Amino acid sequence: MPIDPIAQKMIDDARQSGRPNAHLLPVPTARENFENTFGALAKPPIHRAVDVVIPTRDGHTIPGRLYLPAEDSSELPLTVYYHGGGWLLGSIDSHDVATRLLANASGSAVLSVGYRRGPEARFPTAVNDAIDALNWASDPAAGLGVDHRRVAVAGDSAGGNLAGAVALHARDTGTPLCHQLLVYPVTTTDLTIGMDPEYDGVMLERDELQWHQDNYLPGPDAMGDPRVNILGADLAGLPDATIILAECDPIRPQGERYAAALEAAGVPTRVHLTPGMVHGFFGLDEVFPTATEAMTFAGAQLAEALTGVRR
Repeated sequence: MPIDPIAQKMIDDARQSGRPNAHLLPVPTARENFENTFGALAKPPIHRAVDVVIPTRDGHTIPGRLYLPAEDSSELPLTVYYHGGGWLLGSIDSHDVATRLLANASGSAVLSVGYRRGPEARFPTAVNDAIDALNWASDPAAGLGVDHRRVAVAGDSAGGNLAGAVALHARDTGTPLCHQLLVYPVTTTDLTIGMDPEYDGVMLERDELQWHQDNYLPGPDAMGDPRVNILGADLAGLPDATIILAECDPIRPQGERYAAALEAAGVPTRVHLTPGMVHGFFGLDEVFPTATEAMTFAGAQLAEALTGVRR
């Protein structure tokens, strides 16, 4: 079906503005533009949001924000969330609306993780930060006051890639994990199979995707590492998965291929595809009315996995 008319107008307006795409700008400028775009959104109410400091294995700290949808947090399961932005852009602030909505939709506490980004901190720093955040948040000593026995991971785009990598690590280390929610995830470094040319230039361009990889990975040898090329990993024994996709997203094939690979490995997987929608729509209920259904579906899947109760 055709691109959603609201999304098409956004694309047309962006092209007419003459502002260069992210990959044609210095990274700091691209980051500022990204933050300004999402910063204009109205913040949905949440019972409480608390900024936290997460320690990392190399002696540094990274920021986090814990979203609590209810007063009694001790009864709340936990979802650790990794924001998108191609491993270079994005922050807990840019994704503040999406994480608020997800906490409310799922009835789960959501910890949004401000992992270190490229090119200043290249792979595998973001993966290590993502793992460290899960380990820290899952430990009662962290003092988050949630139910540490019921934990899931989630993320969108490059954050979905990190969530997938964390799920692999959790399986290999015996770390309990109930679910993985992957929103239009990056799953492969091979753009010959990971991109639908029909939608090249719809919110994302092929050259832009390559720019993200070039600024994230330390070199070509890392392209096959299963911590980034998760489609090439052994997927058996992973926790159940939910994958949220947009029909008119150039990297939709990456999510479709990963869902098929998970199913082939015996991992129960549910896929939700929003017709006519584009990359980056998740959490933009204020802009796209059809985004609400995807958020509701994601929240219901998390709730069922974490509590056994369908919302």
